[in-house]
Amino acid sequence: MNSLPNRRALRVTAWAALLLLTGGVWAQSAVGLDHGAAQVSRAEPGRALSAASRAAPASIVAGFLRGRGRSDAVLASLAITRDSAGPQGVTHLRMEQTVAGLAVHGAYLKASVNARGELVHVIDNLAPVSAPSAARIDALAALKAAMAQVHPAQAVQWRAAGVQGNTAVFQGGAFFHQAPQVTAVAIPMSDGSLARGWLVETWTRQGNQLHHTLVGGDGRVLDVELRTASDSYAIFPIDPSKGVGQVTVPGPGGGNTESPIGWLAGAQTTLTISGNNVAAYLDRNNDNLSDGGGAPAGVDFLSAANLFQAPTIATNQAVAVQNLFYQNNRIHDILYRHGFNEAAGNFQASNFGKGGARGADPVQAEAQDGGGTDNANFATPRDGVAPRMQMYLWTGAGPTHQALVNGTIYNLAGSAFGPEFTTTPGVTGAIAPTTPADGCTAISTVLTGQVALIDRGACEFSLKVLNAQQRGAVAVMIANNDLANPDAVFGPGPGADAPSVTIPSGMVSYNSGVALKLLTGASATLSKLAVQPLQIDASLDSDIVYHEYCHGLTWRMIGRMSGPLAGAVGEGMADGCALLINDDNDVVAEYSASDARGIRSAPYTNYPRSYGNVAGTGVHFDGEVYAAIVWKLIQDFGPANRDKLFGYIVDGMNYTPAKPAYEDMRDGILAATSASAADTCTVWKAFAHYGVGVGAKGAVRGAKVVVTESKTLPASCP
Repeated sequence: MNSLPNRRALRVTAWAALLLLTGGVWAQSAVGLDHGAAQVSRAEPGRALSAASRAAPASIVAGFLRGRGRSDAVLASLAITRDSAGPQGVTHLRMEQTVAGLAVHGAYLKASVNARGELVHVIDNLAPVSAPSAARIDALAALKAAMAQVHPAQAVQWRAAGVQGNTAVFQGGAFFHQAPQVTAVAIPMSDGSLARGWLVETWTRQGNQLHHTLVGGDGRVLDVELRTASDSYAIFPIDPSKGVGQVTVPGPGGGNTESPIGWLAGAQTTLTISGNNVAAYLDRNNDNLSDGGGAPAGVDFLSAANLFQAPTIATNQAVAVQNLFYQNNRIHDILYRHGFNEAAGNFQASNFGKGGARGADPVQAEAQDGGGTDNANFATPRDGVAPRMQMYLWTGAGPTHQALVNGTIYNLAGSAFGPEFTTTPGVTGAIAPTTPADGCTAISTVLTGQVALIDRGACEFSLKVLNAQQRGAVAVMIANNDLANPDAVFGPGPGADAPSVTIPSGMVSYNSGVALKLLTGASATLSKLAVQPLQIDASLDSDIVYHEYCHGLTWRMIGRMSGPLAGAVGEGMADGCALLINDDNDVVAEYSASDARGIRSAPYTNYPRSYGNVAGTGVHFDGEVYAAIVWKLIQDFGPANRDKLFGYIVDGMNYTPAKPAYEDMRDGILAATSASAADTCTVWKAFAHYGVGVGAKGAVRGAKVVVTESKTLPASCP
């Protein structure tokens, strides 16, 4: 935990010289600390900030800074503290400032130079150079001021232990893990001057609390930085059905690159947790506000789940909120690293002067929202207005309803759309299989007063029910097509046609469907069971959290994602986000659905449909083709290159027009991979495999989607 390297460090050989740094004109009391806002220069894709050069990277950076008006004195104050090689021959430099032998606190420069010697990225947080003003206090007084701020109850008898360059070391007893250090630094002030002051490092034995406290030359504490990641969360990493169950994981504490002030801000309770990136809270009453309540909380959210009881008991509600808060922050930080940052329109209360709108738009994440069941949603307003994520409870494993036919009971799982079946007397009608059997196009069978029996598959559930409704059906039974689990049922989820559905519906198993088709014309009574299975909390299912959050990603980075084609792209990309982050299998939301096949029509490995099958029958169903493309990209790039692929996909959104077709998304990712011929061909092959090759084109004609499919690769990709 030594101070940062200082290549021009002033060697102080006398103890008194370190303690009594004096001279110059005192002006610190009239101005304040200037944290500064880094100036970020980012090359447009395919371009550079400077011409190609064979000069050393540091010389290239110096030329750029000189051209931007930085003085020779500033350039002379820089020293390289880090020189590392990144992918594709990029050199990353980090430089810091030293003035009059003192490190300039908080001043730094980061730059990236590609293999052609072109500057592609610069972060400039340098201070103007002037002679630092004097300090009125010595190192011991600075240490005492820092301790009074961060450990006011701790009485310590200090003993000087020596001097190391600009750093004084003190012994303070068993309270400390490491001897406190006080380093003389130059502090940038708000009037553009530099002032001598002190950076105090204290590190406790108990609690592992590492503080950097900046003390001005007049004894004022100017800044306190806690460098221990002290917040922690008891969460399910993917969902409760996977891994080791609920585990405790740390947050970023005082901050990281993606979340500079950490995740937490303000007073917290177990049912309302908020910070710069997200506010997570319980909204059972569906008023889009926190229900309040819960116990006061500090920085640790460790409520233990009891999955054998309802999600609505107090401890499980706290688990839902802490899990939702953690997963939203996690995906915020992941997407930030891949390019969804302030300038790209991400979701933050403060943007720290790094671009984008004014901030003020952290995600409002509502756990156990009372607005529905078996679903979730994410509304994305313009940059600078907070989006809202609503997570619902889902119908648990086991039947919720029954179909009584000729004295035999068949298990039935009610749909999450349309009216509910009642417990008694329910709905009665003759069983009527439909033509076509899947009910995805206009049904020719007259269904007046009957219970339609429709096969699962080929389109969204709500479209099947709507088509039966239009032919006079009083209810619908959807027969599952899961041959691997022939007795399995789950509650069908809503689709685009759900608002128009006015009759109840539900799912029976594959085996039940086979038996019921043999009973065509028999009277069936469909009703709700008096005792329902335990509900499932989608706030514990990261597949659904990440899916919903990534709707915000595409709406902010691409623009309009509405309509039958762009909406399908958005749904597929949202599934793709969950697949990219979790990468545990090729299905999504199996925990919430209580179904190992998840909520889609087929697993994404060897998915059976392609672009030519996209016809506007439903954005979720059509979006499966795009998610299958993302899954193939994940497999083809391989685990070692998953982060690189994620970066390509996010960066590709910068090149993608609003209301995109599948080929627009492809072309955006291709633009992001333009520096790598091999990666470009890998992208082409995944898209072409599913019919989005050279010449593929999708268009919307009224309510229909018209697609020209192509599996052709460009000549450059044999």
